[in-house]
Amino acid sequence: MQEISFRDDILPLKDKLFRLALRITFDRAEAEDVVQDTMIRVWNKREEWTQFGSIEAYCLTVAKNLAIDRSQKKEAQNVELTPEMEEESEISGPYDQLVNNERMSIIHRLINELPEKQRLIMQLRDIEGESYKEIAKILNLTEEQVKVNLFRARQKVKQRYLEIDEYGL
Repeated sequence: MQEISFRDDILPLKDKLFRLALRITFDRAEAEDVVQDTMIRVWNKREEWTQFGSIEAYCLTVAKNLAIDRSQKKEAQNVELTPEMEEESEISGPYDQLVNNERMSIIHRLINELPEKQRLIMQLRDIEGESYKEIAKILNLTEEQVKVNLFRARQKVKQRYLEIDEYGL
């Protein structure tokens, strides 16, 4: 088994852990705390690193569990992502930028309306680029359950977006 280095293998995961924690807690400060607590917990388990099948999956699982615990304590699930959290994209003009911002706002709102499991799976697969196998490991599901939940989440977001886009709500 390959030697695992905190600096080379675990520290580079901090941005991915932050995005996952932010998606769950909807609070930048809480997400930063979750990442810090995750790093401390992973460091304290350094003797067991070689026993883990995937150190990344372990880190994401710890971060997910900590974020869920914190968000339940603070009841932060009703807060939505703000436009400031969204990365700015290069758009040709002010009108295009306005249209894109409005679309992203609608999509974020629709994703936030999804059940927690679907929202997490969408975050891990579509935003973080995790494999179905890794997501299944992180969320204690089968790969088929991950695929079904992801399909349903995408369909629900797409259907609601088209309704809003066609009829305006």
